[in-house]
Amino acid sequence: MKYYSLRHQSPPVDFRTATITGQAPDGGLYFPETIPKLPAGLLREMRSLSKATVAVNVMRPYVGNTIPDSDLQRICAEAVDFDFPLVPVQEGVSALELFHGPTLAFKDVGARFMSRALGYFAQRGDTPPVTVLVATSGDTGGAVASGFLGVPGVEVVILYPKGKVSPVQEQQLTTLGQNITALEVSGTFDDCQALVKQAFQDPELARRRFLTSANSINVARWLPQQLYYCFAWQQWPAGAPAPVVAVPSGNFGNLCAGLLVQASGLPLGHFIAACNANEPVPAYLRTGTFAPRPAVPTFSNAMDVGNPSNFARILELFGHNVSKLRAALSADTVSDADTVAAIRQAWTEHGYLLDPHGAVAYAALRRYQTAHSGAAGLLLATAHPVKFPAVVEPIIGQAIPLPPAVQHLQNRPKRSVPLAVDYEQLRAHLLL
Repeated sequence: MKYYSLRHQSPPVDFRTATITGQAPDGGLYFPETIPKLPAGLLREMRSLSKATVAVNVMRPYVGNTIPDSDLQRICAEAVDFDFPLVPVQEGVSALELFHGPTLAFKDVGARFMSRALGYFAQRGDTPPVTVLVATSGDTGGAVASGFLGVPGVEVVILYPKGKVSPVQEQQLTTLGQNITALEVSGTFDDCQALVKQAFQDPELARRRFLTSANSINVARWLPQQLYYCFAWQQWPAGAPAPVVAVPSGNFGNLCAGLLVQASGLPLGHFIAACNANEPVPAYLRTGTFAPRPAVPTFSNAMDVGNPSNFARILELFGHNVSKLRAALSADTVSDADTVAAIRQAWTEHGYLLDPHGAVAYAALRRYQTAHSGAAGLLLATAHPVKFPAVVEPIIGQAIPLPPAVQHLQNRPKRSVPLAVDYEQLRAHLLL
């Protein structure tokens, strides 16, 4: 498998190079040259296979010969070594819980896969010491920090927007130490992402530091997200119509992975991009014009993205044909007030506790079902509600117990470096 730049000004590369470099020299995102089809036998047997076996079969075509099967099996087993239950919420609505990993967020799978793949390449001795540079709007940073903690030959630098992540999210970023550095940026996630992109296009920095990204712009972070949808399908009732899938959408890597595995043959139904007030994609589907805009802060902070990087991959997947995209994908905008109402409804009427991001997906799915009677669907519950106590606890009127995965962080000292929205400051830090 080769990967080409969406800007078409750089030569194609293999999975190893795409993983190590993060994005192409021309600044474009990498995209697979072909979309591999899931073997018919895999689809027939998938319900009876282990998660690790499914993961190996899905990822093998993308990895090609860059990682031997024995190592790929180990990497996949470690990446999906926790539960992904499909939980009934109410009639016609189920939640695929993606928050049972070490940092209580869906990004654990991609971060663990990428860290182990990069670790494999580093241990071969043909890769120089790597600096993973990543921007986070909430959960990416914690998942990357946990996944890469202690990996030899890899330093991790995480940029996060000051005051715009939850306390638990910040603890996951700033309390680990070792090879993890957290930069607390006086700006938005889009500012953080712009600084990271600028660093990747700095030729002098490239000579001094071997940089890669662990955002979902990196294929090793993005592609494993296809596995969630396979695990959902394993648990979906056999013989039932394909589910409508509502995906909380910010940077659009998760949704893009779902559309990709659907294109590979996984029998999924209509997709819903569940967005908060940051709505360049809903606007695109209405007008046919994509217009990035400044990020707006919301209760679902991990989705506060005004210029989603992965939407370029979705456009590529659909040949930049807005009519084809509209047939496969709807987009809905959910306000903070409707997010609160969704959390309250799911809790009081059905005893199911959503985080703000899952609540956006729940609200969007219920609206779709109102307009499409009888459409059974699932939503992706992407983070544990405990990560958002300031939003969730006043709605349900009680404290959310801390899971063991975050209890151990409570008394650790915060370690972060303040940073202005100033590329020269970031550059100076990276050149220390």
